[in-house]
Amino acid sequence: MLKYIIKRILWLVPIMIGVSLIVFTLMYLTPTDAAEIILGSNATAEKLTELRHKMGLDQPFIGQYWNFLSGMLRGDFGTSYISNVPVWKSISAAVPYSLRMGLIGLTVASFLGISLGVLAATHQNSWIDSVSMFFSLFFISMPGFWFALMLVSIFAVELKWLPVMGVSKWQGYNLPCVSIALASMARIARQTRSSMLEVIRQDYITTIRAKGQTEHRVIYRHALKNALLPIITTIGGMVGGILGAGLVSETIFSIPGMGVLLIKSISNRDYPVVQGCVVVISLFASVVVLLTDILYALVDPRIRSQFQARKKGVKE
Repeated sequence: MLKYIIKRILWLVPIMIGVSLIVFTLMYLTPTDAAEIILGSNATAEKLTELRHKMGLDQPFIGQYWNFLSGMLRGDFGTSYISNVPVWKSISAAVPYSLRMGLIGLTVASFLGISLGVLAATHQNSWIDSVSMFFSLFFISMPGFWFALMLVSIFAVELKWLPVMGVSKWQGYNLPCVSIALASMARIARQTRSSMLEVIRQDYITTIRAKGQTEHRVIYRHALKNALLPIITTIGGMVGGILGAGLVSETIFSIPGMGVLLIKSISNRDYPVVQGCVVVISLFASVVVLLTDILYALVDPRIRSQFQARKKGVKE
């Protein structure tokens, strides 16, 4: 197992190099002149040439990419063209907002979604199942921006229970977290119901019931544990997209997170910030995928046995 974890961690290196190469190439091929963005269109040719040389923009593609890659490995993504602030400062200021909002929303969504999915599966074809799946389908189908605007209109504008925007107080996280939680909850609930229905029809569940186990123990100790792998995959994908997936909520509720930072940087043609954001989001998603794979082995003993059998086969 340890060997597998080390191998997966080492795989992050070529993955991130590939991501950095793709991002840098796309930025390199854009027709925009970085020196002109910084100095303005009225700058003289001499000043533009001097700045291009200072920034290394007069070097060939390989030289520029090497400068970017070596800086990335040191955590230095350069300086913003617009604000003249180091990129890592802008990213480090935005990441906590996205993480806080996303993790709170997904924690609530996971608890409610798994509970609702189990409830629907154990009451299949009943009114509980129908109501649960109706609300799940409703929240999945509903556009995220419309739902966020409705939350603002009802709870902030009409009832005045919560602030309209901003996160200067903890109450400011309530509405954006709810908007994330309900949509994510619906996906988790549907996946949980599907996985649970597949597991509880297995013969070993019938055998466990025949041995006199309580229904609560059968469902939560045996069935749910064996149905967790697809659920973990669903939740892991959501966690991996936290840094970039909250764009709608961050925009509507004026939260200065990674999604807003990335879109503003693209609009302003602030390419160092764009490159830094994409690399950080990709790295975070890759680490989450790694942790998800490790969690598979912790949840399912069959995966651990496969590692052990493979290890014995290598020794033999």
